[in-house]
Amino acid sequence: MSQMPGSDAFARAVSLGGSLPSADAVAAPIGVVFAIAGSSSRVLLDRASIGGLLDDPDPVVVAAGQVGSQVKMRVGGTWLVANVRSLKLEDAVGTCIAAEIDFLGEGDQETLTGKLHRFRRGVTRYPMPGCEVFPITTSDLQQIYAADDRANITIGTVYPTEDIPAALYVDAMLGKHFALVGSTGTGKSTGAALILHRICELAPQGHIVMIDPHGEYAAAFKANGAIYDVSNLQMPYWLMNFEEHCEVFLTSSGSARQFDADILAKCLLAAKAKSRIGQEIAKLTVDAPIPYLLSDLTAIINAEMGKMDRAGDTAPYLRLKTKIDEIKADPRYGFMFSGMLVADTMAGFLARIFRLPGDGKPISIIDVSGVPSEITSVVVAVLARMTFDFAIWSRNEPQRPILLVCEEAHRYIPAGQETSSAVGRILGRIAKEGRKYGVSLGLITQRPSDLAEGVLSQCGTIIAMRLNNDRDQAFVRAAMPEGARGFLDSIPALRNRECIICGEGVTIPIRVSFDRLEDAKRPASNDPLFSALWRDVGGEDQIIGRTIQRWRAQGK
Repeated sequence: MSQMPGSDAFARAVSLGGSLPSADAVAAPIGVVFAIAGSSSRVLLDRASIGGLLDDPDPVVVAAGQVGSQVKMRVGGTWLVANVRSLKLEDAVGTCIAAEIDFLGEGDQETLTGKLHRFRRGVTRYPMPGCEVFPITTSDLQQIYAADDRANITIGTVYPTEDIPAALYVDAMLGKHFALVGSTGTGKSTGAALILHRICELAPQGHIVMIDPHGEYAAAFKANGAIYDVSNLQMPYWLMNFEEHCEVFLTSSGSARQFDADILAKCLLAAKAKSRIGQEIAKLTVDAPIPYLLSDLTAIINAEMGKMDRAGDTAPYLRLKTKIDEIKADPRYGFMFSGMLVADTMAGFLARIFRLPGDGKPISIIDVSGVPSEITSVVVAVLARMTFDFAIWSRNEPQRPILLVCEEAHRYIPAGQETSSAVGRILGRIAKEGRKYGVSLGLITQRPSDLAEGVLSQCGTIIAMRLNNDRDQAFVRAAMPEGARGFLDSIPALRNRECIICGEGVTIPIRVSFDRLEDAKRPASNDPLFSALWRDVGGEDQIIGRTIQRWRAQGK
């Protein structure tokens, strides 16, 4: 077995770029390169040298050598920057620490001062073993994380500094989708609100649609957003395509379901053909968004059932007719299946939901918390499909890109079942093809391991807050690029309102402390304070009475 290097290894360290500028410009080296292997390499750090940095006034220098921190190496006239992924003692004496590093990028060296500037991602020339390793400084981080001329939003500060702004490149982030993941209670909803507020400030005439399953975000976007729920959504039932009609109207399963679907397709096409708009279209399809009357549909089903050749098997017709009558009579479905929604309101609906024009309120919050659970996924499917179809059919028009943000995304695109429902299929298609047509997808979830893997892998930018579950951590790690490994190892140790961002939206992987959001712009997602609320007594009879009344009236 070869002898392990001791502390004398640092005495033999060499710089591969000639003499360095003055000691004032560049700190003393803290180690040497030991092994080079592509993206991941190994350096030896001197414990004594790292210990001597603890009194440095620069907090970035103080953090040098820690997991998740950065170091730099000088090769010719270039500074290479690497991230520390892991550490372990290399010798029995405890003077030498071996660190696995991932190279992030490189920057030029200023001739006079020796400082790093003009940083870019990627490495063109690797150091040789024995090259000196230096700590990164605050001025280096300012150059590394400096936003270039591309459109960007500032969402916080780079850890561990308090004054270096963390920027997200909006076009790169939205052009290739993004995902925000984090366990409950880590500030995920507030982080999502912060990012969306910053995007709205950058583009007050933008087009953003957010699916809000818990009614949290209406409070955050009262001033700069349009809020829709079951009281004012007014989404016509005839906007559904045939697949979505089947999810709502069909109650059977197995071979009987296919028979029922064939009957529904025939009767639905006849009902659409009876309308004035349907009569103007030469080749009408069952998927076309044509207004029709539910009463026409049930009348056609009745007529088909009454034919002599159908006398032997009327059960499928009765099933369909009964289900349609149930939905028409249920007041909970009034926001979608009301008799008031038979007029051709498609243009007005699209203009409202997609903010065309935005009138300074670029975001639509679609609160689906009041939608009956049986059809929530259908409502989300219709909204997502309308977004995608609008983008496809408006290709020859001036482009109006749309951002679709889906909170609790794992509910709609569950792992292993993404093709079993209409909403899973359309969100999966947007993830794969949306950017070609100007549709961006933003996924927010607390359980990334329950999300379809193919969808998460399509997200070019991943914003990871603290994840407590091992499966979730492994899932996010698999979706992130190789160079982010050192950052990913710190995910379980992140504080609230902190995140790791990597991918297209940032130059290199970055750990960020989110800015504090004003109270008026925060979502209504605060956890209940049990100890305080349980001390509040009195009026329980009235609370129960009012609750039962709303419960029985289903919120009406």
